[in-house]
Amino acid sequence: MMAGMSTEELPAYAERVLDVADLIPPGRVMTYGDVAEWLGEGGPRQVGRVMSLYGSAVPWWRVVRADGRLLPGHELRALDHYRTEGTPLRDAGRAAEGHLPRLDLRRARWDGTGAEDPAAPSGGTHS
Repeated sequence: MMAGMSTEELPAYAERVLDVADLIPPGRVMTYGDVAEWLGEGGPRQVGRVMSLYGSAVPWWRVVRADGRLLPGHELRALDHYRTEGTPLRDAGRAAEGHLPRLDLRRARWDGTGAEDPAAPSGGTHS
């Protein structure tokens, strides 16, 4: 059913996920789970599915895995964006696959503070 859909026919949930991705400031990130929690709907897998199908229209590199690893198959493109935006990274350890850095989620994670979406839940903390 979703195959061949145009962007005008995005499912409502997908639109909401992409709207959140658009709100994340340069140099900051949210995990798939953070986005689902912020929306109060779905979960990390649903957000990941939306991003894989429709995410190319938004700053996809700002919606990330909870372990801070770069998105497989898109590592170098994402890394270019992170370096350009000054997103905090952790140096790769010797055992790290491809010696790629990881995101420093402790410093890079954004909690939605200052978002201009009036439907966004307020409060809530991320550890």
